[in-house]
Amino acid sequence: MHLTRNFCIIAHIDHGKSTLADRLLEITNTLSKREMTNNQILDNNPLEQERGITIKLHAIRMEYDYNSSSNVSSSDIKNDSVGVLPGSGRYTLNLIDTPGHVDFTYEVSRSLAACEGALLIVDATQGIEAQTISNLYLAMEHDLEIIPIMNKVDLPAAATTMDTVRQQIIDLIGCNKDEIIEISAKTGLGVDRVLESIVERVPPPVGDKTKPLSALIYDSFYDAYRGVVINIRVFDGILKSGDIIKFWQTDNTYQVEEVGIMLMKRVPTVELSAGEVGYCIANVKNLQDTRVGDTLTHLKNPCLVPISGFKLVKPMVFSGIYPSDADDFENMREALGKLVLNDSAVTFEPETSTALGYGFRCGFLGLLHMEIVQERLEREFQQTIVTTVPSVQYKVIKTNGEELFVENPAHLPPIGEIKEIHEPILKAQTITPSEYVGNIMKLCIDRRGVTTNTIYLSSDRVDMH
Repeated sequence: MHLTRNFCIIAHIDHGKSTLADRLLEITNTLSKREMTNNQILDNNPLEQERGITIKLHAIRMEYDYNSSSNVSSSDIKNDSVGVLPGSGRYTLNLIDTPGHVDFTYEVSRSLAACEGALLIVDATQGIEAQTISNLYLAMEHDLEIIPIMNKVDLPAAATTMDTVRQQIIDLIGCNKDEIIEISAKTGLGVDRVLESIVERVPPPVGDKTKPLSALIYDSFYDAYRGVVINIRVFDGILKSGDIIKFWQTDNTYQVEEVGIMLMKRVPTVELSAGEVGYCIANVKNLQDTRVGDTLTHLKNPCLVPISGFKLVKPMVFSGIYPSDADDFENMREALGKLVLNDSAVTFEPETSTALGYGFRCGFLGLLHMEIVQERLEREFQQTIVTTVPSVQYKVIKTNGEELFVENPAHLPPIGEIKEIHEPILKAQTITPSEYVGNIMKLCIDRRGVTTNTIYLSSDRVDMH
């Protein structure tokens, strides 16, 4: 019987992901009440605490003593033996607390690939929202066991909205009413039942220790003293200190210096085996070498195929960043270089502006990501900056057939050389109560270039693509 469960928490922004994580840490005695120095303990970045959102994903291991004598319907169980309650014992629960904002969707998708189950949290007063559906679709693509949770049931406003929200959840994932766990992550109400459901309903990890090493890199960050710390989920094989490993996408090889698990700090262990979540340190100096979604394997006995789903993360929004004092150009170059060590999604290259002088053209995942980077430059690196209006990348087809990709209008070729300019378009899905469909369709018609292809009708809402 496998006593490990790997799960993540997904939800719309501010629906209570990090608060629930706090309660889970407290109930499993991973942290004592005295150590819970602030709310949202996993969001340890000052920007995360101020904004009340998760910017960087966090992984942590908990130990939970499960009692199989609990009154549970075996029809809802998915574990070692279908329809049979898991045995009593101490279970290892690996939690990955993911960002909720759309800018970090790829990061979330790789975190989901490292899990077998997901806690889907919905605010009892707000109901289903955009990122709830987006992250749920990602979880379903990875065939995760979804545990629906209705949070904030203690709020006075919840008394009038809970029935509606409960029905929304049932319509969305097709669960039964009894499967929805009603909790208050703030007070701890019902959180015990969440832990029991993780053991009972999330399948145990499947893997073979005897096969060649196959591990997914779902995150990495830079430590000033140890180099790059790589967060991994081992699917097959065993990883030990001293092993010679290679990264599938870059083909770079390194020797592992340390492996371990993530509590509130790194805890070294002898090995990481199939089904486990942990970290490794291999004297990697450049964060660009450890691409999120890449496969880590042994050099001499590699796995036959990489773990599917890898893609290069491309910036979507571009903005110019200039020092307010021209003499600070080199200081800003150094600051951006250090910042990229901890955030490989940021790109930058020098550019010159007639009005602003020397600066950098920076690429970001989205507008929130851009705001965070700009604020970090000012706070952590004491840079006084001037920024330009953000733009997206345009595709320019010249009269001679040549194609250009332009992020800055100043780089457009002369008008006489331009045959066509293509701008990005958004393929969107709108889910709305049926009474609003008329106004939305009118808006679509009024907006030039916006079309609605398909309309699906249901009893209480309309899905438009």
